[in-house]
Amino acid sequence: MEKREMLYEGKAKKVYKTDVDGKYIIMFKDDATAFNGVKKGTIVNKGIINNKMTSLLFTLLEENGIPTHFEKMLNDREQLVKSVEIIPLEVIIRNVAAGSLAKRLGLEEGTKMNKTIIEFCYKKDELGDPMINEDHIYALDLAKKEEIAAIRDYSLKINEVLIKYFGEREMKLIDFKLEFGRFEGKVILADEISPDTARLWDAKTDRKLDKDRFRRDLGDVEETYIEVLSRLEK
Repeated sequence: MEKREMLYEGKAKKVYKTDVDGKYIIMFKDDATAFNGVKKGTIVNKGIINNKMTSLLFTLLEENGIPTHFEKMLNDREQLVKSVEIIPLEVIIRNVAAGSLAKRLGLEEGTKMNKTIIEFCYKKDELGDPMINEDHIYALDLAKKEEIAAIRDYSLKINEVLIKYFGEREMKLIDFKLEFGRFEGKVILADEISPDTARLWDAKTDRKLDKDRFRRDLGDVEETYIEVLSRLEK
């Protein structure tokens, strides 16, 4: 397979065309951003870790009935994926109050929610990815009702699978972000799942094992990313 011209470069990834119809290559970068790109930096080998972790978790989810764009890992930094039409929504699944939710609702970080919360943000960098509700989604024609129903169902199933999987490796899944795309008329999971997109805390100590270490200048960023992958690969 031949990698051809770059189609898109985002904050954490580059997407390339290939010589095979309907297949793209995603390359994971070491660039790190926070607060909608206000804070920028580099996490050494982050791209390698996020590629491996996403490959592992998307394979796990496929085995549990979640359709994804993932095809296979090509090398340390690249994976082959189906070409999808990305639905311009960030889907945030929250199990425990942390980050912006804790601030908005005046809750102490670590407060367990009585119900899993699903939030939607409009993927629009120039607007700062604002939070929107389902009425906004339909008014802007970002997705159809049946697509949102599928996204909700998949998100809750993914949450269930990952809570169990991380829990077996002594990690709490606090919250995480998902993106979905359209493929052959159906909604499938796309993008990535990594310490960039998920809040993970150590099950015993509540030590943060994710990008909050970069956001909040907590230190040991590279070491923590390596630790998360090593726990998953056991």
